[in-house]
Amino acid sequence: MRTLSKKIQYSLRALYALSRVYDKPLLIADLAEKEAIPKKFLEQILLQLKAKGLVQSKKGKGGGYRLARHPETVTLGQVIRLIDGPLAPLPCASETAYRKCDECVDDRYCGTRLVMRDVRDQMARILDGTTLAGVCRRVDEARSDADQSDNFMYYI
Repeated sequence: MRTLSKKIQYSLRALYALSRVYDKPLLIADLAEKEAIPKKFLEQILLQLKAKGLVQSKKGKGGGYRLARHPETVTLGQVIRLIDGPLAPLPCASETAYRKCDECVDDRYCGTRLVMRDVRDQMARILDGTTLAGVCRRVDEARSDADQSDNFMYYI
């Protein structure tokens, strides 16, 4: 199965951090340190995200990178497609970049393709229905739950 590249993993981490401070820009150095992303790699990622219209940058005092759109409007599916391309695990299962597999005799009746289209459809449903803001909320809830469970006292 296809795994998320380091580039998309770092992209998402950077975008989550920018989502949390939506109204103010972050410096690359601060973002790299906070999210444990190699600075040079982060620079490349942010330039790509800027070219695709997901982030904006401002030079000078008070400058840095910020989201170009509200985090409620950016889905993980959009980000993954922008950085890594189609979601489908096989090219023959892709909606946007279909290509018949070299070894396939007849893709209309290929069982693997039929199942992989279902996988692609479910992945797209989840990723296209999950926003950056939604992920940040889930993380906050998980932290809150962990904090609450840490407060229990056990007596014997």
